[in-house]
Amino acid sequence: MPDKLILSSDSHVFEPPDLWTQRIDNAFKSRAPRMKRVGEVDHLIIEDGQMIAGIGLISNAGARYEAPETISDHARFEDVHEGGYEPEQHLKDMVIDGVYGEVLYPSQGLFYYKVADPLLFSAICRAYNDWLAEFCSADPDRLKAIAMINVDHVADAVSELERTAKMGFVGGMIAEYPLEERRYDQPDYEPLWAAAAALNMSISLHTATRRVQSNSALGERSVHDASRRSTKVFLPAISMCDMIFSGVFERHPSLRLAIVEFELSWVPYVLTNMDYTYRERNEEALYRFKGDTMPSDFVAQNVYLSFQEDDMGIRMRDRIGVDRMMWGSDYPHSESTFPRSREVLDEILQDVPEAERAKIVCHNTAELYGFDLDRISSPPVVG
Repeated sequence: MPDKLILSSDSHVFEPPDLWTQRIDNAFKSRAPRMKRVGEVDHLIIEDGQMIAGIGLISNAGARYEAPETISDHARFEDVHEGGYEPEQHLKDMVIDGVYGEVLYPSQGLFYYKVADPLLFSAICRAYNDWLAEFCSADPDRLKAIAMINVDHVADAVSELERTAKMGFVGGMIAEYPLEERRYDQPDYEPLWAAAAALNMSISLHTATRRVQSNSALGERSVHDASRRSTKVFLPAISMCDMIFSGVFERHPSLRLAIVEFELSWVPYVLTNMDYTYRERNEEALYRFKGDTMPSDFVAQNVYLSFQEDDMGIRMRDRIGVDRMMWGSDYPHSESTFPRSREVLDEILQDVPEAERAKIVCHNTAELYGFDLDRISSPPVVG
């Protein structure tokens, strides 16, 4: 691929093991999530001592190329790329990968959307957001922060969105699928949608953030795990549809939703079936839009789609919408394209016209998250 600007719409930090035990509000110190070594590997522990995840899948960039057979939940913090938690090394790794700017999501924080207590979860979000602001301050032109947001209490969500906007954050990540009784079609969320639109803060639905308490201990595997992973896209798809069919985007036309790390190939199916339902199932599609607007129009206007290497989705880009497709590397996770991102992009975009390619790997992400391309047109200079 020509040496032109590439931005990652989906990269990650890896939180230090003591982030929450050191930074969480004093009232929650004794309940802070933590990393614990069990045997030879590290696990993420929540307040009751339950192990909710290992760290292997979120820590081992490059393993898919060097030794894919080693990819598992099991790893130690020493195996994590230093760039996950040290911003100067993170910038160096961006140079290695040929990436000029990144939108940053949590790693361990994704799993803490399982924490049942909403007050504790909000405290977890605040502590993480404070640390991430410091991380991104190393180069705010290249490192763009997405806040962790708890929507169990909408007023608290709005407050944290406003607070992080003042800190320079460009968006807020809410649960890809909330508690079943609090799905995103409910009017309670109106202040959140209004605030996000007014603040020019996108709302993200990122994989692994379903708002549900885990009831199974780490290591208890079944065929259901493979089934859930294979069909994971239907959770954010339902959330998106709830927002569209309840008129959220009609009431808030400047609100932008990013669906992150779910690839692309599912989109044409959902677009077709949304429009079919709206057109021919009026008893189900209760909310009616103004004029001749169809549900798929809101995807084209309000929804961005972050993918990693979905070559089938690339072939269907005329139906999905090139203006809404954004590439992401998923650094430093085990499935990341690091350090071969440009090689991967060369392969999956080889038949894509240059103007469309530039939108997919750079301009759409720059538009959504406010990257100043002139300011980052040269690789970062780091010590």
